[in-house]
Amino acid sequence: MDQQNRSYPVHGPVDNETQDVLRRKEKKATSWPELISKVFKIDVRGDLDSKHPTRFCHNCWSIMHQKFSNSCSEVYFPRNNAVEWKPHSSTCDICNSSKNWGKRKGTIHQNAIIKKRKISGEHGKKNKNGNISSLWKKNKTLDQIKNQCKHIHLDPNLLVVDYPSHFIKSVTCQVCEHILSDPVQTSCKHLFCRTCLLKYFKIMGCYCPSCRHTCFPTDLITPVKSFLSILNSLILKCTVTGCDEEILLGKYSQHISKHKEIKGKDAYAHINKGGRPRQHLLSLTRRAQKHRLRELKMQVKAFSDKEEGGDVKSVCLTLFLLALRARNEHRQADELEAIMEGRGAGLQPAVCLAIRVNTFLSCSQYHKMYRTVKAITGRQIFQPLHALRNAEKALLPGYHPFEWKPPLKNVSTSTDVGIIDGLSGLNRSVDEYPVDAISKRFRYDAALVSALKDLEENILEGLKSKDLEEYLSGPFIVVIKESCDGMGDVSEKHGCGPAVPEKAVRFSFTIMNISVTNSKNGSVRIFEEAKPNSELCCKPVCLMLADESDHETLTAILGPLIAERESMKYSELLLEIGGIRRSFKFIFRGTGYDEKLVREVEGLEASGSVYICTLCDATRLEASQNLVFHSITRSHSENLQRYETWRANPYHESVDELRDRVKGVSAKPFIETLPSIDALHCDIGNAAEFYRIFQLEIGEVYKNSKATIEERKKWQATLDKHLRKRMNLKPIMRMNGNFARKLMSKETVEAICELIHSEERKIALTELMDLYLKMKPVWRSSCPAKECPELLCQYSYHSQRFAELLSTKFKYRYEGKITNYFHKTLAHVPEIIERDGSIGAWASEGNESGNKLFRRFRKMNARQSKTYEMEDVLKHHWLYTSKYLQKFMNAHATLKNQGFTVDLEPFQEHQEGIDCPVDSLELMEF
Repeated sequence: MDQQNRSYPVHGPVDNETQDVLRRKEKKATSWPELISKVFKIDVRGDLDSKHPTRFCHNCWSIMHQKFSNSCSEVYFPRNNAVEWKPHSSTCDICNSSKNWGKRKGTIHQNAIIKKRKISGEHGKKNKNGNISSLWKKNKTLDQIKNQCKHIHLDPNLLVVDYPSHFIKSVTCQVCEHILSDPVQTSCKHLFCRTCLLKYFKIMGCYCPSCRHTCFPTDLITPVKSFLSILNSLILKCTVTGCDEEILLGKYSQHISKHKEIKGKDAYAHINKGGRPRQHLLSLTRRAQKHRLRELKMQVKAFSDKEEGGDVKSVCLTLFLLALRARNEHRQADELEAIMEGRGAGLQPAVCLAIRVNTFLSCSQYHKMYRTVKAITGRQIFQPLHALRNAEKALLPGYHPFEWKPPLKNVSTSTDVGIIDGLSGLNRSVDEYPVDAISKRFRYDAALVSALKDLEENILEGLKSKDLEEYLSGPFIVVIKESCDGMGDVSEKHGCGPAVPEKAVRFSFTIMNISVTNSKNGSVRIFEEAKPNSELCCKPVCLMLADESDHETLTAILGPLIAERESMKYSELLLEIGGIRRSFKFIFRGTGYDEKLVREVEGLEASGSVYICTLCDATRLEASQNLVFHSITRSHSENLQRYETWRANPYHESVDELRDRVKGVSAKPFIETLPSIDALHCDIGNAAEFYRIFQLEIGEVYKNSKATIEERKKWQATLDKHLRKRMNLKPIMRMNGNFARKLMSKETVEAICELIHSEERKIALTELMDLYLKMKPVWRSSCPAKECPELLCQYSYHSQRFAELLSTKFKYRYEGKITNYFHKTLAHVPEIIERDGSIGAWASEGNESGNKLFRRFRKMNARQSKTYEMEDVLKHHWLYTSKYLQKFMNAHATLKNQGFTVDLEPFQEHQEGIDCPVDSLELMEF
C-alpha cells in the first residue's frame, strides 16, 4: 500500500515501527491518544465514535514519528510555539470532519506536508434536498462498527463445517456480520452482538437494524439456552499462526488465553540504553531485582522509619493497594485489602475441612469442587487439600503433648501417637488362636487428650461463667461414658456372586461432664454435654472388622484398650489448657452397651439363661413371681470372684450346684461395665413384647391358649396389615427404633382395639399402654428430676399397677415367665436413677447413630484397600465429632435460620456442562 494512503486508529495501540522508536528513547507511551496528547496538546480519549473520526492519515503519523525519532523535530515543532491539531489533508478522516475538529483553535504551518482539501466523492452522499441520505448514514455506521470489532469478534469464515448460508446468517450479528458474541435478542426476535447493537443505538437511534422496529436497551434479553448451546457447539479454526487446532466456540476464549499466557512469558522485550541490553524488572532474577530496587528500597525504609515506626511491609502493601486502585483493578485490591486486614481472600482451611467432613466429601470429590469453583469464579474461595491436611493434624490424636503422673503402666510415654494397628500388641504364635480381623484404633489416652483440647473453649467459658479463676490448675474430674456395639453385616453388596458376611464392632466414648473442686463452693460442674445421645459427641476409639460374638478376637483387640483404661483410673493427666498446665482425673462408666454385649464382656450366660438379669441374681421364675421388688446385686468385681469360683470349684459341687452358686457366670469378665439399663434397647425390647401382646389379643388367646402355628401367622398378618393401613407402619422395618416409637402410642392402641371384640380386654390393653407411656419418660429423659418430676415420683405406683395387670389380665402370657426388659423396667429403674440421676443420658443411642456414620464414611471416604480402609473411616469419623469444626457448621445453620442465603443462579449457569460431584446448594449457602 502507498504510504500516503495509510490510516491509523485514533484510539488504537501504536504500530511496531513507532513502538521501536519509543523503546529506544525509553518513552512509556504505548497508544495513539497518549502521543496525540503529547504532540498536538489535544486529549482525544473522551471522544465518542459517533461524533468524532476514528482514524488519522499518514501525514499525522509522520509528524508524531519525527517528534521522537531525531532532532529534526525542531523543524516541525518550534520550542516556543504549541502545536495545534487542525484539518489539513484530503485523505485524513480528521481533515474531512471539520465540524468535529475545526472548532479547535490554532494552525500548523507545514506547507511541505499539508495539501488542499479534495471534495470529490462527496456528491454521492447527498439527496436531492442537499441532506445526507439516511441509507448512506446507516451503511457508514455499519462499516464503522464492523471495522471497530473485527479484531474482537470472529469471522464466519473460521467455521470448519461448510454450513448453509441461512444457518450462517442465523448465528451472525446483523450489524457487524461476525459470529455472535454475547448475543442479545430484541423484542422483534432478531439477534445481535450486545456491544454492536448498543453502538448502533447511540448513532442511529433506538430501533432494530434489521426491521426498524422500535426497541430500547432495556428490552434486550438473552436468547434461549437451546440456541446458546447450538452456538457454543460451533467448531472454529484457531486464528493464531501455527496452531491447527479446531475448537468449540464455547471454549475458544479459553484456548486463546493459553496462547496469550505463552506469549506473555516472552513479552518483556529488551530495551537498549547506552548500547547495552536492559531487561524488564519482572524478567530479572530475585538478586538482580533487589540490586535495581536498592535505591528505592532505601528511600521507603527511610520514610517508614520516619513516619510509620519502621513498618516497611505496611508501607509497601499500601503503595501496591493505591497503585491497583488507581488502575481500577478493584478486585485484586479488595483481595489484597482482605489479606492486610487478616481476613484472607477465601475461607479458612478449618472451615473448608468442616464443609468436607460434614458433607461427606472424599478427597477427590473435594478437589474437583475446589478446581471447579476456582475456574468459574477466578478466586481461590476454597483451600487446596494440603491446607486441609495441615488443619486436621491439630484435631487428630497425637498432636498435643501431655504427661501422666504417675506414668501409665505398660504404656509408652510417647505422646505423638496417631492411628495404630488394633492387633499391634498381640503376641502371635503357632499355638494361639488365629486372629484374622482387621482393626485400627487410637491410643486411649491420646484420644482423651485430643477430645479435651477440642473442648478447650468450653472449659474456659465454663470457668468464666461459674466465676472461677481461669488459672485454676485442677484437678478437673472428667466423667466418660463408654459405648461398644456390634454392627452386624456391613459388607458392600457389589453383585458378582454371594457376598461374604463382614461384621464390625465399634468402641467409642463421650465426655459427659467436667467438674472442678473449689475451696469456696466445693465441686462445681463447668461443662456438661447438652446432647449426650448425639452422634456428634460420640468419639470413636477403635474400629474392627470382627464378630462381637467371637470372644477370643474381641478380647485380643480390646484387651490393650482396657489395660490403658485401667491404668488411667489411678493416674492424673497433666495437659496445657488455655496456656496453663492443668491436671485431670477420669471416671469411666461403661453404660453404652446392649444386653448381648454386657453378657459377653462380663462373662454371663446368654439372654436365654435362667438368670434373667444382668443387674441382679433373679431367675426368670423369681422375676415373674415378684415383678417389682428387686435390688442391684451384680458388679464387675463380683463377677470376677464368681468366675474364679466357677474355674476352681473349691467346694467340689456338681455342675448344676456350681452354676447356681455363681449365678450364670461362665467366662472371665474383661471389661468393667456399670450395671444399668440401655434405654434405647429397653424401648425396642418392650415394644417387641407389646407387639406380641397385640397379636395374642387379636387371637383371643386368653380364651384358648392352644392355637396352631398357622393361626398365629394369620394374627400377625392381620396386625401388620392394620398397622400399615392405620399407622403407616411397614412390617419390613420391624423392629427398629422408629417402629418401636410409633408403635408405643395411644393412637396405636386405639387402632388395635378396633380388632378386639371384648370391651373388657380393650380397657385392660388401653390401661396397660397408658401406664407404660407414663413410665417411659422416666428412663428416656436426660434429666428426669427436671423434665418429668411428677412422673418420677409416681413411678413406683405405676410400675406396681403395671405388674398387677400383667399377673392378672395377661396371666396367660406371664405365668412363670417375664422378659428381660420388662423385669428391668419394673424392678430397677428407680434405684438406677437414684444412683446416677438419669438413665436416658447414659444410653447407647449416640453409638448406634455412629454405626450409620460408619457405613456412610466407609462408602464415601475410605480407600478401597482393606489395609487403609478402617484407618480412613476412623479419621473421618473423629473429625466429624470435633466441636471445633461443628462450630462452623452451627454458624451456617444459624445464618440459614435467620434467612441469609446465597443466590446460586449465576453459579449454576456457569456450571452447565461441568460435572460437579457435590450438592452445590448446601456448599454455596455455607
